[in-house]
Amino acid sequence: MALCCDLEVDVNGEETFMVDKKLISSYSGRLSKLFGKSTGSTRHIKVIFNDFPGGAESFELISRFCYNNGRIDITPYNISLLHYAAQYMEMNNSVSGSQNLMEQIEKSLQEINDWTWLEVLVAVKQCQGLFPPMDCSVILEKCMDSIIGRIFSSSESSPSLSNFSHDSSGIRFSCETRSTESLKSSFSRATWWFEDLLVLSPELVEMVIKSMVLQKFDHAIISRFLIYYQKSKFYTATSDEKRKIVETVIDMLHILDWNSVLCKNLFGILRVASIFNISKRSKNKLESMIGSQMDQAALDNLLIPSPHGMAHLYDINLVLRFVKAFLHNGNSQVTSMRLRKVARLMDMYIAEVAPDPCLKPSKFLALAMALPDSARDSYDEIYHAIDIYLEVHSGLSEEEKAKLYCALNCEKLSAEARIHLSQNKTFSSRTAVQALKSQQLKLMSLLHGTNNLKCYDGSSSSLGEMGSKGKANEASERLMLYTGKFDLSSDSEKLRAHLQGMQCRVMELEKVCRKMQTQMTKIMKSRVSSHSNARALPKLCS
Repeated sequence: MALCCDLEVDVNGEETFMVDKKLISSYSGRLSKLFGKSTGSTRHIKVIFNDFPGGAESFELISRFCYNNGRIDITPYNISLLHYAAQYMEMNNSVSGSQNLMEQIEKSLQEINDWTWLEVLVAVKQCQGLFPPMDCSVILEKCMDSIIGRIFSSSESSPSLSNFSHDSSGIRFSCETRSTESLKSSFSRATWWFEDLLVLSPELVEMVIKSMVLQKFDHAIISRFLIYYQKSKFYTATSDEKRKIVETVIDMLHILDWNSVLCKNLFGILRVASIFNISKRSKNKLESMIGSQMDQAALDNLLIPSPHGMAHLYDINLVLRFVKAFLHNGNSQVTSMRLRKVARLMDMYIAEVAPDPCLKPSKFLALAMALPDSARDSYDEIYHAIDIYLEVHSGLSEEEKAKLYCALNCEKLSAEARIHLSQNKTFSSRTAVQALKSQQLKLMSLLHGTNNLKCYDGSSSSLGEMGSKGKANEASERLMLYTGKFDLSSDSEKLRAHLQGMQCRVMELEKVCRKMQTQMTKIMKSRVSSHSNARALPKLCS
């Protein structure tokens, strides 16, 4: 058959080919439909391809196939280029009874299990540069299945080095540099593939991870790979590529068991993500994961600088969202121990941000009241933080101060804190009275019970009967009347002095109570012991 060069093909502006229009069209459905019945014309025609997969290299392979009577040596190193180019050119036509190119490619794919690990990686790497992975082709599916299958099998036994090719390539096979002994370790069996999969794009990594999750692969190993992938890829990635990598890593970590992801790694991703404009969806996922593990965080983790344009030093809103996520996502998993750990962390954080002169009272109050009252056994740290805040923000109105007082549970203040409160000039007199009132009510009930102990004669009373509810309430009512007699409009200094004296007497009474209770306990033990010994003695004859 006489051949001519009557067709000029411009491939993506890279290179121009002069080919036989009739010959190429006989194998390509795309060109055949383009030229119609005019394939016999000798008129010079030019075709421009702007999106030819694989560029000039792929078109050259297609041309060789056509000029070689529909035959070409298909290998793992060119199968991806041939596959996507054949799809683009619609090369489903058979000439002279031979298999068309698509049929030959599918036949070659049946031997993928005989490919080396390196050959599979080469084929996958070529795929991701040809078409968007979302247009998942047969060859990409086959290669991904082969990769995942080999990783799974290696988790049971170390991959044999003899099964892998050692020829030169742009992809370095990391296992070749490791000793046989290291591969036998569980760590190597679990992570030997980390470095090799760095060749994958974020889209292909997403496909791999989703498949692993479906097949119940170890989530802890997956999370370690994702962290390794993000850190390693950042060395050479552009800003846009880094943003895409971070979003992919966050999205994939989110579908794992969150307990398999280390809290420190999540904060590391957060620091990186704050530099790039990641999507709001990914940002919300990251905050939810961090919030769910807030009991594992440290103070330094929370001291995140405020976003640009905000006056206060630290990102208060972010920490509030962490707390909200902790309370919401944990549900029944939020034990009292975990809640108390978060409360201790928040107390330290509140004390750290309190000196910020730009921190608004509403934000400070939101931090102090973010956790339920049951999270704290003591409110001393909150009181200390409020004291610092009021010293820095001396210009607050009484109304603003009153709102801050709402964060205090005075019943959970220590004696030392109550003394300090009664002497604290930054707090109003009314607040000091209210802070002491609750403690005094409790002490009066205790004193009443102690008086019962003093009157105990062992005849008809018992320790459980001491301090009856009615008498305690009566004492409480008397104390309420007593404290109600304070004239809060009188001189503040006199009132403070009166309160200080009252507090000292209260503390002395508490010491007396404790001492009397100790003595009565010893007496009761002695009486019980004497009764027991008495019963053990034999009766004397009269």
